Amino acid sequence: MAGHEIPEPADRKQVADPMSDPLTVEETRHSCDPAFRHGVVVGFDGSTSSERALAYAIGMARRSGSGLIIVHVANRLPTTVWAGCEPPVFVDVPDHRTEVLGLELACADYLTEVPWVLVERGGDICHELEEVGREYSADAIVVGSTHGIVGRIFGSVAGRLARRAQRPVVVIP
Repeated sequence: MAGHEIPEPADRKQVADPMSDPLTVEETRHSCDPAFRHGVVVGFDGSTSSERALAYAIGMARRSGSGLIIVHVANRLPTTVWAGCEPPVFVDVPDHRTEVLGLELACADYLTEVPWVLVERGGDICHELEEVGREYSADAIVVGSTHGIVGRIFGSVAGRLARRAQRPVVVIP
């Protein structure tokens, strides 16, 4: 069958203009549920400080009449040790904690007051919370404060997020 070409269907629709800028095509795409636009984003990992942040975010969403976007960021681990020649490669580790958190949240009575959605992400916590906030055009991001030596040495998520976020960040002690 050398030299045989399959003709294009006559009713084929062009999805994107090949001459257009890919960034403008991506900007017009909305990847979130419109019911949660301008909602409240809260970082949640099941810790005591994140539970306090969730309680505050529920009240904030209820008072503003908006939805609650609960974000759990899964861990990423380096696959190689950085030897100075190239940066480490990170892989997403399957995190079944999100499933457990989702089931716990689905059974929680205190979440019946507001519409909510659980979003799982992988990567840097600050970057992912800000990214979800941007996608949903969130009015605020609520996080719990870090207590412990790790936060003091490497900087807390709340502190890093407050310095770089493009929207209000509420830190709950």
